[in-house]
Amino acid sequence: MAKQKKKVLRKAKKGEKIRQVAAIPFRIGLDGDMQVMLVTSRETRRFILPKGWPMKGKSGRKAATIEALEEAGVVGKTLKEPAGTYHYWKRLPAAFVRVDVTVYMLEVTEQLKKWQEAGRRDRAWLRPEQAAMLIDEPELATLVRNLSIPKETPEAEKAQAQPS
Repeated sequence: MAKQKKKVLRKAKKGEKIRQVAAIPFRIGLDGDMQVMLVTSRETRRFILPKGWPMKGKSGRKAATIEALEEAGVVGKTLKEPAGTYHYWKRLPAAFVRVDVTVYMLEVTEQLKKWQEAGRRDRAWLRPEQAAMLIDEPELATLVRNLSIPKETPEAEKAQAQPS
C-alpha cells in the first residue's frame, strides 16, 4: 500500500493523471427495481464503491471486477462499457492528488459470506437514489442517482420484449 502511494505521488508531481477503476455492484430486486451495493472505506467508514488502482496486464473492467470481489465479496458479470467517470481528491501523506475514476457496472450473480476484506468493511444494498444520498463525492452521487438497468442485462432484455 505505501509503495503504491509513493508511486501515485511521483506521478502527480510529474503532472501525470492519476487513475483508478471502480465497480458498481448491482442486482434487480423482486420488485423489478435496481439496487446497488456500497461498501464502507477502511479508514473513514464512509460509503464508497469498491475501487482500486489499475492492474498491470489487466483491463480496467477486469481490475474493477477484482476490486469488487476483494472489497465487497461479490461475483458477477462486469459490463463492457463504463457507466461513467468521476474524480475525487485523495489524501496522501504529503499531499492531495486528483484521481480520475472509471466506473463499470457489475451485475452480481453471487454474494459471498466470507471475502478478503470482510472484517474491515460493511456493505449495503440500496436503491440508487438512497445510495446517492450516502456518497460524499458529488460527481459519483450524480452518476449513481441517474443509473438505470443496463440494456446488456437479462432483466432489461425481458422488459424490452414485453409489449407495452
